[in-house]
Amino acid sequence: MAILPILTYPDPLLARKVKRVSEITDDLQTIIENMAETMYDAPGVGLAANQVGIDKRIVVYDPDADSVQREFQVLINPRIIEYHGSMISEEEGCLSVPDMRCDIRRAERIVIEGQDRDGNPLKFELEGIPAVILQHEIDHLNGVLILERISTLKRQIYKRKRQKMLKNE
Repeated sequence: MAILPILTYPDPLLARKVKRVSEITDDLQTIIENMAETMYDAPGVGLAANQVGIDKRIVVYDPDADSVQREFQVLINPRIIEYHGSMISEEEGCLSVPDMRCDIRRAERIVIEGQDRDGNPLKFELEGIPAVILQHEIDHLNGVLILERISTLKRQIYKRKRQKMLKNE
């Protein structure tokens, strides 16, 4: 397995909607394992394929972020088909948006459709933190960063700060 480099804002792949997975292959299984390894190494609780430069609708996540147990879940071609309730995800962060934590309004409960890593259809409901994680990761697959879910002022401040950081690297 390999640790993959995580793309960060303003990489253009992060702003694009990524392509559906059309077939389950051995290469896809390797991508999934590498994504999980990268997520745990970061450390994070979720990772979308485009965050590691892969133009495919794949998400790995583990709400417990337990790098010892490693009971991560995989969703291929996920989509949210129902949103219920509202909550504030406090101090939400993103591996692709370094040094940013913000409160974001999310649905409290969602229903998701997709496929497991073997291509079997899935439909299930999540609430609380797991629902927030998947809303965040599916946003990534749709080219939406947390920066687009905050106020214009906060977004402008972050962009200026990030430009300075990148100049100094």
